[in-house]
Amino acid sequence: MNNKVYKLARKFKNKYFGTIAFRIKAHSKVIDKHLNDSEKLFYVFCGQKGYLSREIFSSCVVALTNERILVATKRVVFGYYLTTVTPELFNDLKVQSGILFGRVIIDTAKEKIVISNLAKSSLKEVETAISTYFSNQQIKINKKTKEME
Repeated sequence: MNNKVYKLARKFKNKYFGTIAFRIKAHSKVIDKHLNDSEKLFYVFCGQKGYLSREIFSSCVVALTNERILVATKRVVFGYYLTTVTPELFNDLKVQSGILFGRVIIDTAKEKIVISNLAKSSLKEVETAISTYFSNQQIKINKKTKEME
C-alpha cells in the first residue's frame, strides 16, 4: 500500500487541528486502491461529507489528482463510498465560513459535494488548491479541444 495519501491527509489534519475528521487512514486506503498508476497527487485534505456540522461520523478524505478528484469514505463494518469528479463535470466552488468551522461546496453537473467541519484557517488553502486545480485542468481541456479542431 502506498501511504502517500495518508501522509498528506495527516499533514493537513495536523496543520489544521481544528478540522474534525476520524479514521483518516481507512479512508486513505480507499483512495490508494482506486488511484491509477499514471495519476499524481496534487493535494489531499479531510473533513466531514455533508451539510450538517453535527454529523461528525461521516468523515472523508479528498484527493486532487492530475485526472480527477476523489472523495472516499470507508464504512465502519464493510464497504466504502467513493465519489469521483472529472474536470469536465465541475461547475462551481463555494466556500462558507461559520463561527467555528467552514465548508467547501463543489458543485458538479450532477450533484453538490459538501465537505464541512473544516478549520476556518484551512479554508483559504483548500479554496486555492481546488481553484488552481480546476483552472489548470480547464486550460488542458481547452488545449485538447483546439488541437482537435
